[in-house]
Amino acid sequence: MKKDIRMGTKAIWAGEKEQLAFGATQVPVVHSVSYGYEDMDEWYEVAVGNKKGHIYGRNTNPTVEAFENKVRILEGAEHATAFSTGMAAISNTLGTFLFPGDRIVSIKDTYGGTNKIFTEFLPQLNIDVVLCDTGDHEAIEAEVAKGCKVLYLETPTNPTVKITDIARMARAGKKAGALVIVDNTFATPINQNPLALGVDLVLHSATKFLGGHADALGGVLVGAKELVEKVYHYREINGATMDPMSAYLLLRGMKTLKLRVERQNENAMKVAEYLQSVDIVDDVFYPGLETHPHHDIAKEQMSGFGGMLSFSVKGGVDTVRHLLPKLEFANRAANLGSVETIVGPSRTTSHVECTPEERAAMGIPEGLIRYSAGIEDIEDLIGDLEQAFQSLPKEIFTSV
Repeated sequence: MKKDIRMGTKAIWAGEKEQLAFGATQVPVVHSVSYGYEDMDEWYEVAVGNKKGHIYGRNTNPTVEAFENKVRILEGAEHATAFSTGMAAISNTLGTFLFPGDRIVSIKDTYGGTNKIFTEFLPQLNIDVVLCDTGDHEAIEAEVAKGCKVLYLETPTNPTVKITDIARMARAGKKAGALVIVDNTFATPINQNPLALGVDLVLHSATKFLGGHADALGGVLVGAKELVEKVYHYREINGATMDPMSAYLLLRGMKTLKLRVERQNENAMKVAEYLQSVDIVDDVFYPGLETHPHHDIAKEQMSGFGGMLSFSVKGGVDTVRHLLPKLEFANRAANLGSVETIVGPSRTTSHVECTPEERAAMGIPEGLIRYSAGIEDIEDLIGDLEQAFQSLPKEIFTSV
């Protein structure tokens, strides 16, 4: 596909034509587990990778390949490989490159599942994990300069939407000879392209914004072919394969990715601005707000600020218990990035695996609400929040 094709067109057309069959205009769902060959030499050439084709569903699949190629093109990458879930993408990537005795530097505010890998699983393998305060670029640079195998970043972070300067961290990682990996789930390729900023690998939980309809699990990794092929080999042996039906649903969802994300960017910004005017709201976290500590960095490296925000409320969990059930146009669920607005406290969503003490150490109050803006009419979303706040019992206000 030509380089000057714009993102909205790429989201619709990229990666699909090669997989079309029988005159179909949509990529077929290929459920076959195996692929047969009459010619034994051809079979061998495909099996060892000398010739393009498929041999077994755990390795590759035509529908999955179309999805991989679409994300690859949107991120401007050489190669891509898909996984059964976003956490499979993260764990398989780290498992490929980290060995006992290695050192990894990351930030404290990563997604709860990622944080558990850092605090629980990698130390069991004698891998040294250093977690720095998110946004403290000097501290991260100092730790990277001491030497590390991997520098792992997530920006914006889940759920406090903190921002890390990607280009600056990529330079620090390259100087130290580290592999730089960025989780780009919250931003999406529409708002941010970390490969263009100097990182080595980019991954997504495709379950979220890429699919956009809360009906398919998946993860994907993109980057240089040499690196991605190493992760693919790890994944094909360990078996975290994307299902072809999920790939089809993700492909279908991605056709409207640019439209959805642009609307979610707009809605999230307006919701964040509204929440700043609500007395019972303690703080609002959204990189599009000028009050965000790293707004200038976000403005530099992002073309849009994303559909995710979070806010803390006075009264903590008691206020959350009363407020969220009153929302009519929001699913109370552990997901994000869908066409429907989704809300939930971090203690039951992003960081349910963590203890209250662990969440507090990461700067996540128990009264923090994660808000994934959908594509509804903004007047209805604001009105829904207004009526929910107005319905709070008077004792909530008097107690705070």
